[in-house]
Amino acid sequence: MRRADRLFQIVQILRRTRSPVTAAAMADELEVSKRTVYRDIGDLIGQRVPISGEAGFGYRLDPGFDMPPLMLTPDEIEAVVLGAQWVAGHSDALIANAARDVVAKIAAVIPETLRPFIAEPSMGVRPASQPPAETIDIAGIRQAIRAGRKLDLRYRTEVGEVSDRTVWPVILGYAETSRLLVAWCELRQDFRHFRTDRMLAATVSDIPIGLRAGELRRRWQAWREGQLASRQGP
Repeated sequence: MRRADRLFQIVQILRRTRSPVTAAAMADELEVSKRTVYRDIGDLIGQRVPISGEAGFGYRLDPGFDMPPLMLTPDEIEAVVLGAQWVAGHSDALIANAARDVVAKIAAVIPETLRPFIAEPSMGVRPASQPPAETIDIAGIRQAIRAGRKLDLRYRTEVGEVSDRTVWPVILGYAETSRLLVAWCELRQDFRHFRTDRMLAATVSDIPIGLRAGELRRRWQAWREGQLASRQGP
C-alpha cells in the first residue's frame, strides 16, 4: 500500500468509530508495524489533521474534521454499488429510486478512471424474488421512525386474527422476501416484529413516543442482546 493511501486509510479508520483506536488495531488492519502507524499518525498531526490521543491509549479524530467528498477507492465504490443493487431490488419504489440516484451521483463526480467500477462492477446481487403484496405505505412508517411518533396499526396475524395495535416503531428490517417492522407494542408491553405485508393499515400518530432521541433504539438493542443470550444458554 502506498504511503498516501495508508494515510488516507488511517483517517478512514478513525472516522468510522467514536472510540479511541489503538495503533495495534490500525497496524493489524493495514498490515504494517505499530512503528509505521505511530510515524504516520505523527505525519498526519503535522499536516494539521486533528487527531488526539497517545501510544497505549488510542487515537481519535475530531468529529468536526472533514475531507474532500467522494475520495473513494475501487473497493468502496463497488461496496456502494453492491449495496445499492440489493436495496433497489428489495425495498419500496421510493428507496429503490434513492439507491439508484446515489449511484448516479457518485458516477457523475468521481474521476473517469473509476467509472468502470460502477458500469462493470466485479460483484452483483441475484435478482430478488417478488415480495408479498403490501397494502400500506412504507414511507409513512419511515416517517414515524424518523419523527419519533407512535404508529397505529391494524394487523393480521399468520392465522388470520386481526387486531388494532399502537406501537413505537424502532427500525424497518429487510429480508430476502419480506419486510419487518421492529416496534414496542403497547398491547403486549414488549418488543415485537410485524410483517409489513400483514399490515392492513398503518397511520402515523400525532403522539410522540416521549423518549429522548436514540433511547428507544438503545432499549431495543439491550432487549435483542438479552434474547440472543437466552437462546445461547449457559
